[in-house]
Amino acid sequence: MNLFVMYPKCTTCQKAQKFLESRGIPFEARHIKEKNPTAQELKQWHARSGLDLKRFFNTSGILYKEQGLKDKLPNMTEDEMYELLAADGMLVKRPILVTEDRVLVGFREKEWEETL
Repeated sequence: MNLFVMYPKCTTCQKAQKFLESRGIPFEARHIKEKNPTAQELKQWHARSGLDLKRFFNTSGILYKEQGLKDKLPNMTEDEMYELLAADGMLVKRPILVTEDRVLVGFREKEWEETL
């Protein structure tokens, strides 16, 4: 079963959910604020995604800006970044789709279409 990590009020998450539903792609939805990804999950997803860890941060979010993370991230270790992301789901870029063999971060319809 695909895991769809999302925030219901996020319009990009809503578009991604409609994309999945319209194509009959099964998924289990998980509210990112009610059940934050753990540091271990983030580590696994990061490894499978092929992306830079910084791509997992919601850089347009209020928390990211309030905490001045743009300047802090370059000096942090990966483990510190995983712990920070796990501390508050609102710091995590969304949606995240975890499939059997891939992890997609953020919704870019063309990328999802090609992957799924």
